[in-house]
Amino acid sequence: MTLQTFYALAILAVAILLFITEWLRVDVVALGVVVALMLTGLLDTREALSGFANPAVATIAALFVVGGAVMNTGLADLIGRRILAVAGSGETRLMAVIMITVALLSAVMSDTGTVAVLLPAIMSIARGANISPSRLLMPLSFGALLGGATTLIGTPPNIIVSDLLRAEGLAPFEFFDYTPAGLILLAVGVGFMLLAGKRLLPNYPQPQQELERLVNPQELVALYRLPDNMFRLRVRRGSGLVGQTVADSRLRQDFGVTLLEILRSPRVRQAQDAAPIVLMADMVLQVDDVLVAQGQGDDVVHAAAFWNLGMQPAQAQDEGALVNQEVGLAEVLLPPRSALLGKTLVELGFGTRYELTVLGLNRPETGRLDLKQTRLRFGDILLVQGSWQHILALRRQRSNFVVMGQPEAMVGAPQRRKAPLTLLILAGMLVLMVTDAVPLATATMLAALAVVLTGCLSMDEAYEAIDWKSVVLVAGMLPMSLALEKVDLVNAVAHGLTDSLGGMGPRVVIAGLFLLTSAFTQVLSNTATTVLIAPVALAAANELSVQPFAFLMTVAIAASMAFASPVASPVNTLVMGAGNYRFGDYIKVGVPLILIMLVVLVVVLPILWPL
Repeated sequence: MTLQTFYALAILAVAILLFITEWLRVDVVALGVVVALMLTGLLDTREALSGFANPAVATIAALFVVGGAVMNTGLADLIGRRILAVAGSGETRLMAVIMITVALLSAVMSDTGTVAVLLPAIMSIARGANISPSRLLMPLSFGALLGGATTLIGTPPNIIVSDLLRAEGLAPFEFFDYTPAGLILLAVGVGFMLLAGKRLLPNYPQPQQELERLVNPQELVALYRLPDNMFRLRVRRGSGLVGQTVADSRLRQDFGVTLLEILRSPRVRQAQDAAPIVLMADMVLQVDDVLVAQGQGDDVVHAAAFWNLGMQPAQAQDEGALVNQEVGLAEVLLPPRSALLGKTLVELGFGTRYELTVLGLNRPETGRLDLKQTRLRFGDILLVQGSWQHILALRRQRSNFVVMGQPEAMVGAPQRRKAPLTLLILAGMLVLMVTDAVPLATATMLAALAVVLTGCLSMDEAYEAIDWKSVVLVAGMLPMSLALEKVDLVNAVAHGLTDSLGGMGPRVVIAGLFLLTSAFTQVLSNTATTVLIAPVALAAANELSVQPFAFLMTVAIAASMAFASPVASPVNTLVMGAGNYRFGDYIKVGVPLILIMLVVLVVVLPILWPL
């Protein structure tokens, strides 16, 4: 083994270890790979940074922007709910409609975004039909994964293998090249879930608070019993808050007390004339101001004593400070790759950063948690309170938050007027792709520019819509593939694969590639898996002197078969908490489904793509 080969193997091993353990963020690991490749001399600077100039990277980023417009204008939600409206209340029919609906949407937009959009609707449907969400949410996530395998833009691995073919001077996969195999797999997947899957899916009774999830804001007030912890605090003449700003009071930071509203009378000491005024951080407090606050009784008493405030019970009309046309409540779910994970709300400075107050923190398996000391984990649900506009701003940060329910209904969503225009732009992009009128990257970037210029998405919202972790991951790992080829490791692995399996025929090699890819994708991202294994598949096809298309399509499709682990794909982890699933549930349902998909692919792909 040469020193260069040792360096390449060491970098790859460390990267895989960090991907699996998640000790570092995936984008940090990818950037570390780029730096390591340069420092070891495996690649020069131009080669190491070539991933950032790869058309696949620009394509993926542009698709995030288009997908952001589809969700921001409510188009995805509108389409999904219209289709789900015909599902009825029977479990079998619901399961089939849910899987087909999410597959259709994830064929043209992010599967994570699709599941995030449909998750509230599915929870509401399950509650209305008196069906445990655990019977419907795993089919939802599996349907999204299968839908991603039906078109070129359904998932990044499809784009990566197509770009690899182009780089090798071969005809790249076009938009609908994935569709025949993808639709067959979708049909098989739906059939499996309706027949065998129904017997394997758990039927967990959901806690009452989980069944009542996704209720409207007024019901959240009652569900969390917020009025029980509301008080009125009067600013006395001798209070230290007189002349101080709201920010100076530090009620939330120091005492855990949330200031909801200020009542100020135009005539001093006429409290009955007090009317609410707009709450702002720089507002100066005056004598006889009445602060409507929410918090635990002991915390409120402590704050009142510290600032010399008069304390009174809240009145019935004070509940309006929690929910009205300006401010309200929403539950926010933390997805698996949220930047908030592992940190406390205090460390994040959540209130200052997002201009929202967290009134409650729930974890499905443990219930209510301490707001100050708890380190956030995926699946945690935050009850946030603040202006509707700031709540809606969280929805645009889809990699960090999944906002449950429909907060836009309280203030209206002016972007919804743009839904038909977004649909037109999306259709135009698909026409350009199908007709091959322009390169894929050109079509997607043109569509991304169009949604911004037409106001379907602002430029700031476009930046927020891009999952930069995924973009950097692709750009950082592509040079790793190049380095493995330079030290001849790709050919070595391909040679070993063909030596051990090639004698039994190309179909057995396809089976080996499928098992290798699907195994890796249970612990690595599908993108990283594809970047590493696709060159091996291409080299194996060359070793066997057969056409590479079936081999590469095997890798791309197998990378979407992330059924056997809750951490194999963001969509699996996204539904894990809401469905109350355990790790073993994914193995029980996912492994048989993967093996069935293996048999189908080995039979179908050589027919669709002759070797």
